[in-house]
Amino acid sequence: MQKLVLALTGAALGCAMLASCAPANVETSAATPAGPAAVNTARMTSTETARNIGNWMSHGRTWGEDRFSPLDQINDDNVGDLGLAWFDDLETMRGVQATPLVVDGVLYNESIYNIVTAYDAATGEKLWTYDPKVGAEWSRLACCGPSSRGIAAWNGKIIIGALDGRLIAVDAATGEELWTTQTFSTEGQLGAYSITGAPRVYDGKVVIGNGGADYGVRGFVSAFDAETGEHLWKFWLVPGNPADGPDGDASDSAMEVAMPTWHGEWWKYGGGGTAWDAFAYDPDLNLVYIGTGNGSPHMWSIRSEGKGDNLFLCSIVAVDATSGEYKWHYQMVPEEDWDYTCTQPMITADLEIGGRERQVIMQAPKNGFFYVIDRATGELLSAENYVSVNTWANHIDMATGRPVLQPNAHNTGTPHLMSPSWLAAHTWHPMAYSPDTGLVYLSAQEQGDVYAAMDPEEFEFIRHRSNSGQDRRSQPELRAQLMEQARAEEKGYLLAWNPVTQSEAWRVPYRVPGSGGVLATAGNLVVQGTIDKTLAIYAADTGAKLWEMDIDQAPVAGPITYMVDGVQYIAINAGWGGSPVYNLGQFSTSTAKLLVFRLGATGVELPPPPPPSDLPRPPWLTATEDQVEHGRELYGENCARCHGPNAVGGMKDLRWMTPEVREQFEAIVLEGLYADRGMIGFGGVLDEQETAAIHAFLIARANEDYADAAHP
Repeated sequence: MQKLVLALTGAALGCAMLASCAPANVETSAATPAGPAAVNTARMTSTETARNIGNWMSHGRTWGEDRFSPLDQINDDNVGDLGLAWFDDLETMRGVQATPLVVDGVLYNESIYNIVTAYDAATGEKLWTYDPKVGAEWSRLACCGPSSRGIAAWNGKIIIGALDGRLIAVDAATGEELWTTQTFSTEGQLGAYSITGAPRVYDGKVVIGNGGADYGVRGFVSAFDAETGEHLWKFWLVPGNPADGPDGDASDSAMEVAMPTWHGEWWKYGGGGTAWDAFAYDPDLNLVYIGTGNGSPHMWSIRSEGKGDNLFLCSIVAVDATSGEYKWHYQMVPEEDWDYTCTQPMITADLEIGGRERQVIMQAPKNGFFYVIDRATGELLSAENYVSVNTWANHIDMATGRPVLQPNAHNTGTPHLMSPSWLAAHTWHPMAYSPDTGLVYLSAQEQGDVYAAMDPEEFEFIRHRSNSGQDRRSQPELRAQLMEQARAEEKGYLLAWNPVTQSEAWRVPYRVPGSGGVLATAGNLVVQGTIDKTLAIYAADTGAKLWEMDIDQAPVAGPITYMVDGVQYIAINAGWGGSPVYNLGQFSTSTAKLLVFRLGATGVELPPPPPPSDLPRPPWLTATEDQVEHGRELYGENCARCHGPNAVGGMKDLRWMTPEVREQFEAIVLEGLYADRGMIGFGGVLDEQETAAIHAFLIARANEDYADAAHP
């Protein structure tokens, strides 16, 4: 406790120093409580006041999630003097995706398996650590590993959405658990729910969604009392079995709207629509905005007999914050057939459009279009593509709000290339909006993938396995040609987008996709972790690179900035583990770290990176073609999301396993031999024969690519 008191005393001095420089028209709130993590409605609705301006109290800093800081001590004139102030080794090779929080001089951070640590934000001294003891098996049960995107702070509590579905509140002063509640049942589900998104607290209500659509679940969002954990309301995002009647939940009126847009027996497979990350809130309208996910199964022909829009998949849904009552929706992707999601970050802003100030909500989802929507009514104001979308839709019809699909966009039994694909034109990586420049900044990418629909008669739902409904075996020669095209066309860049004119302002190209979330500041800065294993800072108005540091990691998380004792800092979690990248090549990194920078910092150095290793020559292929093709199918359903489509460019490229690893392949896959590295065992999902088939496919892929990869 003594350490925390010292930290808070320093923070109070910093607040006093900052207040002396505050604009004369800024008032502090008398309703603001004291103590650690003293966040409440008064503070969140006055984030620009003297006491609050140096904090980062919510996932996107404000409830509108703009990720813009008014701090300008670090700016385009002096950013060259930035140095590493302190860091903490998070002791994992897995991706760390969380946005830290900073409240009154204390930094709260989350690593894998929802382990939360509090630090003195100026010095890095650890104050406490809380481990919720999430079972290692959840690394397998969750589609995309044990990472989380962040935590929430409210009235002396840090609130955690654990991977296993628990919502947990801990004391911000001590890390001691205060209450816990289970947000979903772990029994009797078609598939597996999980939580990977950050909880948000809106006026004392914790709002949390879940993931699992790939495994077959029915998505929903819930609200809980932040003081007690008491359940307040539940909003289902897709209909259930019509024979069961209304759910008796806040979404009942909305399900009457959604039900006619579904066909067949979708409820047997869950339907999907999970809200696994994107939320925003307007306190004046008292509306919570929910970004919803993809269908389950992915293939429309299997999920809904190839009929209907399937509400509320790939939509923004607005609900009343107090009751959860449905207010409006806008669907970006009717007839969802491509594993598109609209769970990418959303930002609220007030923009002058057509000579009129409009209250808007903005999103750049997977499908490649940037949407500007009236956040009070759901009216579509504009939508233009921010990447090439020539295999999906020509444009958005403003009269209907619907995409005008390209010929053959829907999946059939013939393999075809889709771009954008499930790899996303913009994925979950946070974006930012600067009111100073009027620009939105985001990590954009162009990555196609090969799609083909399985015959619905052949589809078999398998619990705890990705049930996409994709055919991954037919016409291998055509698939190979299409994959070569996808690899040749792959692009990644930092994009500055004008949401009023719906046009590109500037871009910074990278060698490949994979760069992370962004932060914008009043110092005319845009901060981003890059796929080149650096932290880079650009001029917000022009995109000129101002500063860059090699950190031997490719951060995917969103950076933040804060102020303690009159000193501004920039912090970021650096631990790569995002979407696969085709042309990444050999890509080794050091352990994940929390990195904190300030002007004039010297003397703190990162440990040297591990030495590069040569590609091991793969063994000769002895398996039959049928075994290899069966392995290809199993790999696509179980392994591709982490290890890359066609075994290319994942977080660990499995083509280049060492002989020792190949010898232990079955124990790694089935028994979890590498569980301490994040690779939990798949026993119970795969058997020995299936594991051998996957290994045969990987050996085949290694032999196909070895000559070019080893001697580029």
